[in-house]
Amino acid sequence: MTETPATAAVSAHVVKKFMYINRRAPHGSNYAQEGLEVALIGAAFAQQVVIAFIDDGVFQLKTNQDPKAIGVKNFTAAFGALADYEIQKIFVEQESLSQRGLTAADLMPLVYEDPDDEGAEKQMIHIVDQRALADIIAQQDVLLNF
Repeated sequence: MTETPATAAVSAHVVKKFMYINRRAPHGSNYAQEGLEVALIGAAFAQQVVIAFIDDGVFQLKTNQDPKAIGVKNFTAAFGALADYEIQKIFVEQESLSQRGLTAADLMPLVYEDPDDEGAEKQMIHIVDQRALADIIAQQDVLLNF
């Protein structure tokens, strides 16, 4: 059986570069949790996924969150699953951190094991300035804002 152009297009797996941009605080709306879930789903379908945190979205990565007092479930432990889905690049805008009184030390430690480097643990979080983030955004095929 010969392959037609239509069947070739269906059988060829096209990988797109997806960037999930998180702009909102972790609690008070569903955006943060849904953004994380959608990123994991995209990665499960073998798309190239990167995540960016800007504005109040940087609070999503703050370590030791405990939202019990406001009656909200803490979903931030799910960020630990990113490496299992081969999401290895998380970009955090430096200006957003600074404006909110945060530093890299305030963020949860997210790492992955690099098979190309004998399983060495590598940092997933990369702090970048606005200009570098704009360049990274320009390289993506699909942008989703949360």
